[in-house]
Amino acid sequence: MYFAALLAHSADGWQASDTELDDVETLTDLADLAREAAHGDETVLVCIEQDGAWFGVVRVDGEEEDPRVFVSDAAAASRSAYGELLLTDEVLGRDPKAPEDYDSLVDLDGTEEGEPDRGDDEDTDAPGSAEAVPAGPVGDAALLDDLGIDEKGVLSLSPDEALSEIADVLGCTDVLEAVR
Repeated sequence: MYFAALLAHSADGWQASDTELDDVETLTDLADLAREAAHGDETVLVCIEQDGAWFGVVRVDGEEEDPRVFVSDAAAASRSAYGELLLTDEVLGRDPKAPEDYDSLVDLDGTEEGEPDRGDDEDTDAPGSAEAVPAGPVGDAALLDDLGIDEKGVLSLSPDEALSEIADVLGCTDVLEAVR
């Protein structure tokens, strides 16, 4: 079960709305959705959680800034459609200009030419495979520093309680719970 909410800052404080992500296909689409909810150039947070397995936060500040992303467990998130939205090459620390034809690279599987392969039917070194995505947190853990949760605090958030704890620090627990 997923829950996704937009927390938009305004002159009156934080406003929350749950959001449907069915039509969102990319991080850019998600950032555009957040910008539509923004009050001017104010901060908007898109918070996504999945049944205590992982959570993600996307921060959008105005029209010109790139979204900042944090995912609590990339391996868990990679197994979900919403998590895959957040796991861009940049967030995963991959070179987006790397060759896309991975089969043409020499010794990609770690074997010498002519050596038998591992017998795997799946290329576990290819992007998108479970081994290509690190277990644990990825992205910008400092994205909430100026809002009252430092990097260490973000890294210590439990996936079960992360969104509630973030809302508590922001002072908008009631508005978040109203849309939950």
